[in-house]
Amino acid sequence: MRLSAIHTYPVKGCHRLDHDGAHVLPWGLAGDRRWMVVDADGVGVTQRETSRLVALHATTRDGGLVLRAAGRPDLDVPEPVGGEPVRVRTFRSRKLPVPALPAGPAADRWLGALLGRPVRLVFLAEPTRHLAADEREHDTGDQVAFADAYPLLLTNAASLAALNDRLAEAGEDAVPMDRFRPNLVVEGAPAWAEDGWVGRPLRVGGVRMRAAGACDRCVVTTTDQETGVRGREPLRTLGRHRNIRQKLLFGLHLVPLDTGPLAVGDAVVVPADGPLVRPGPADR
Repeated sequence: MRLSAIHTYPVKGCHRLDHDGAHVLPWGLAGDRRWMVVDADGVGVTQRETSRLVALHATTRDGGLVLRAAGRPDLDVPEPVGGEPVRVRTFRSRKLPVPALPAGPAADRWLGALLGRPVRLVFLAEPTRHLAADEREHDTGDQVAFADAYPLLLTNAASLAALNDRLAEAGEDAVPMDRFRPNLVVEGAPAWAEDGWVGRPLRVGGVRMRAAGACDRCVVTTTDQETGVRGREPLRTLGRHRNIRQKLLFGLHLVPLDTGPLAVGDAVVVPADGPLVRPGPADR
């Protein structure tokens, strides 16, 4: 098995960035989802509510972010320093709010015009816990950026090929991997092999990780990541063939156990007899 693609999403819900290499930190890939758009209640605005976010192209730079969108001037946004943090939640149902720093009115106006609604941009200076330790079978860990729950998401190219075979059988068009918004894509594993990795250690390049649970998919997978147009697939087909305990599964959540660099082409190793791994001090 090898790593075939690496992606980050500097602002939660924005268009992906593709990388040849990246650095793993305790909360995920460097530059991944440290920024989030929030509404007046401090709740994250994601592609679940508005597919307009696919038009947002964000690029990280040292000490800040550049926002781009077709037909709009670029906006440079420095990382906020000091100031009074605001309490935000990635989802309205999330019980643990986290402190984030407002990016300022210029970014708020720019994004409000793009999304057609009043919003604020915030920065997570210190990644932290979003979910209580007992809310998931496999703990998310104490350090997460603005990802839904876990630091990293891995997908398997063979599983996508198998899903697209099912779509073809139903007379539907194939979907690309970007519908699932992964950080890491592997190739060389059998379809759905990742189901058997849950709770086990794996190594990507020289970085150890814990496979922390399968990913339950939502309406975002039905959104064309280039145009924002929504359809019914692949959720309908996942519902027929990957509905496990009323969750439509595709992909695998990961928690880093080490920090370090990754590169496309790195070996991905899952020990066949690897023990189940529960989070402990080394995960923190």
